[in-house]
Amino acid sequence: MAGTSVIGIQQNIILETIRGTDLGEWKVLILDGGSRKLIDGVVGEDDILALNVTNIEQIEERRPMNKEMDAVYLLSPLPHILDCLMADLERRRYRRTFLIWTSLLPLDLQNRLDRSAMAKQQIVYASALNVDYYPRESHLITFRDPWSFPTLFHPACNHLVRQHMEDLAQKIVSICASLGEYPTIRYYNPRKPSHEASILCSHLARFVQAQLDQHAKYNTDFPPVSSRPRGVLIIADRSLDLFAPLLHEFTYQAMVHDLLPLTEGDKVYYKPAASQAGKAEKDKDQEIGEKDSIWVKFRHLHMKDLLDELVKDFNAFKAQNPQFADSENPATINTIKDMLAGLPKFQQGKEAYSLHLSMTQDAMNVFQERRLADIASVEQSLATGLDEDYKKPKNLADQVVRLLDDDAIEFPDRLRLIIQYLLYRDGLLPTDIQKLLAHARLPAQDSEVIYNLELLGAHVTRPLRDSRPAASYQFGKREAQAPSSDESGLSRFEPALKVVLEDHCRGALDESTFPFTKPHLDATEGLMGQEHVSQASLRSAKPTWARTRPSTTEPRQRIMVFMAGGATYSESRACYEVSQSLNKDVYLATTHMLTPSLYLRQVGDLSVDRRRLDLPADRPKPRAPDHLFEKEVPAPPPPASSSKPQAPVESMQQMRMNDHGAHQKPMNGVHQHQPSQSQSASSAGGRLVKDRDKEGEKKKKKHNFFGSKK
Repeated sequence: MAGTSVIGIQQNIILETIRGTDLGEWKVLILDGGSRKLIDGVVGEDDILALNVTNIEQIEERRPMNKEMDAVYLLSPLPHILDCLMADLERRRYRRTFLIWTSLLPLDLQNRLDRSAMAKQQIVYASALNVDYYPRESHLITFRDPWSFPTLFHPACNHLVRQHMEDLAQKIVSICASLGEYPTIRYYNPRKPSHEASILCSHLARFVQAQLDQHAKYNTDFPPVSSRPRGVLIIADRSLDLFAPLLHEFTYQAMVHDLLPLTEGDKVYYKPAASQAGKAEKDKDQEIGEKDSIWVKFRHLHMKDLLDELVKDFNAFKAQNPQFADSENPATINTIKDMLAGLPKFQQGKEAYSLHLSMTQDAMNVFQERRLADIASVEQSLATGLDEDYKKPKNLADQVVRLLDDDAIEFPDRLRLIIQYLLYRDGLLPTDIQKLLAHARLPAQDSEVIYNLELLGAHVTRPLRDSRPAASYQFGKREAQAPSSDESGLSRFEPALKVVLEDHCRGALDESTFPFTKPHLDATEGLMGQEHVSQASLRSAKPTWARTRPSTTEPRQRIMVFMAGGATYSESRACYEVSQSLNKDVYLATTHMLTPSLYLRQVGDLSVDRRRLDLPADRPKPRAPDHLFEKEVPAPPPPASSSKPQAPVESMQQMRMNDHGAHQKPMNGVHQHQPSQSQSASSAGGRLVKDRDKEGEKKKKKHNFFGSKK
């Protein structure tokens, strides 16, 4: 996709900062567990070692003293990491210290560092970056924080929300600073809210605005002068769209994350089924990410088109490597050379195509086994309020009940179907909910998932005589029209976020639903689409009114979206599609990525005892390892070298004797306790005495010999 990759931006910031510490001398790079994960995601080790770095060490681990070498610390701004740093400074582990924080150091920790005499003596350079986030794709950023969801929505976590919002705001500001954007800010303000978290976005937006203003105040070069139109930051939360995490999405990326057993951690892996994989691949987890060009090219393609495109692409790949094609012609020296030269690239390509063909086939097998075509047909009507002919659907209740009674439908799919029917009806009678659960034969704890949706703004129940108007489709409704020829009837629904972005770009986004944090300053720009407000006008006096019409070569406006509480892969796809169709750069940032199974589990956890959630805030605070504060035992002095040469045999005997006897010799008055060595020395005591006697006799003979010469 066109536009600037946030992966490349973060990579460049990190490498340029390390390069800036280069005084022509070799140095050691010191990371902590958090900063190592951050760097491993975007920077290769070889790229770092090319910057006059001899070694990469981790501050929590045991490390040798290196007083002759400079050290570059790239650290997370956390109390226990500062403790580790102070221990190094106290010990003078390295010669000079270049100190870099991944984000701004909290004021209390900065004051502690400023008061340290050792820090003043050894730190020759200190700075704070804005890289405390994890780019997952070129335009997708996560904070790898699934605990954000219960922190924001669990009733027992209310006292944690303020600090958590400040932390989120700092990370959002880091993204804006990395992109060089001082954006206008709009936030989601739900209509007629009924849940306590309805004010979440407004508070978070104000935290972000305050920190952005402070960043601009203390960094006079922010934002950098640019002809790019001023960016926009849209802040929303999971209550914006309750359908998106539940629907079965049939684009490649969303479908495999929903249906296949991917291993998701710092990276995403998939192990092909033995029946689909080759001998080399069946026992190997294969990574799926930005380095996989096939994945990047096809991840947003609908599954009905994917298999044909993969086969077509693979045939083109084979055509580009004719030396590997089956041929009746005998191999020659030149053809063999060509094959060997292209073998690594060909093997990588072959494995990549094999992986994606296996994933596609595995996903389609699940699609057939779980009868997802029947389920999705009903889901689309529930989510859009329209049937396949874009008319009001009929007999939806009967269709839902029929699917709930079908033994071929899996229990998680039944729960998803009940929730979507409830959202479609904007609440049900409590007795009707129980009837649906009885039809589905779901366990009792699944009812907690349904009722917990009230914490996200859903109307779960309604009285028998309800005066509320019928549910209105605030987002996602499409006017009655004939379906296009390339549109699948199972993919009519579009996430609410896509409608929000399109309305914003047209200048039609409702200002009451998405107000500005500074309406008196930003509203005019926002409603104009900000096409004529350049970033340069924020810091320079150059007039922008004299510009001619924007050309296609000018930088594209950036729209940053933050989704609190997790985003879906369908929403990520929507951001890429808006970028392409409306000539924008849309970046989606979120606390974590949601799959339907994770979403249901997290919603269900909103009613469990908070102690069972294992929130980071409830865990013991991490501490610096004790070994950093242990006193270093000085190394023993080297043995005095003899002025007279020894025969090689005697040297070997002496080495063996010293090796066994070292554990018994006190070091600075402190005996080193090594029982295994002591036992081996005792068992060999007789032999050692004999060796000493023989060695003594030889020495006497030598001394007598040389003495007689005199």
